[in-house]
Amino acid sequence: MKHFLAIADLTSAELKQYLTTAKKLKAEWRKRGNKPILKNKTLGMVFQKPSLRTRVSFDMGMLHLGGQALYLSPNEIGLGQRESIADVSRVLSRYVDGIMARVFAHAHVTELAQWSSVPVINGLSDWEHPCQALADVFTISEHLGKLKGLKVAFFGDGNNVARSLMFACALSGAQFVCAAPRGYALDEASLETARALGGTVSVTDDPQLAARDADVLYTDVWASMGQEKEADARAKIFPPFQINAALVALAKPKAIVMHCLPAHRGAEITDAVMDGAHSVVFDQAENRMHAQKAVLALLMAGARKVNRNS
Repeated sequence: MKHFLAIADLTSAELKQYLTTAKKLKAEWRKRGNKPILKNKTLGMVFQKPSLRTRVSFDMGMLHLGGQALYLSPNEIGLGQRESIADVSRVLSRYVDGIMARVFAHAHVTELAQWSSVPVINGLSDWEHPCQALADVFTISEHLGKLKGLKVAFFGDGNNVARSLMFACALSGAQFVCAAPRGYALDEASLETARALGGTVSVTDDPQLAARDADVLYTDVWASMGQEKEADARAKIFPPFQINAALVALAKPKAIVMHCLPAHRGAEITDAVMDGAHSVVFDQAENRMHAQKAVLALLMAGARKVNRNS
């Protein structure tokens, strides 16, 4: 495993290895702190989009593993604007031991990886959010004791979060259903990819059907960063897909409720549900750090830069 760009790139065995490593590192951290396996190593963090969880979880993850993280703001890099992505990648590779990029276009993170001599991690792109999905399935397995055979229902926009979660479910044997308004469901090509990975996946415009007997109810904001102009229109279409007490009542008695945050309380999820007994939202947020530690450990511990003349 050289890079971590998309859940769809992984095998079931690789996903399991990440989850096993995350579990080990979390237990180690809670007992006596993590071993400094990334001592003297630096992660360069390239941000086109702001983030609380991505920034802090990677920063703290590197610190806990004995390394350090370097934050690079949009104005400092100007990825693909001030200079080409290829040049940025080749320069950063000479300075740091790994690159995490939180970008708009997925092509930007794949091009970074193409030219990089160090591991590249996708901290979010418009196509996938693999770090979030890894934390999600880790959280599900912690709370429900397994992944195989569960029903995971996602409510709202068929976005990058939904896509990565679907792929992770496919690789781990969980059934996945996306409940979305017509015109906002996951694309057919992604559904076919998930099925090729061995998944049982479907889409519906009936949120009650999706919620019935679900083990996991998951939602995200209705309009993501870059979709602000669509927010008003979406706010009129998406309310039937809100996770509320009535929807939770259709799920299994021990079902868990998830949200990748930040949440628009009162829109895609109610306060009563987000702060209620079924919610694991803040465990899920914490697990971003532990899941990403697994990625950092498996990609960067002992890794050596590729020698290139470029």
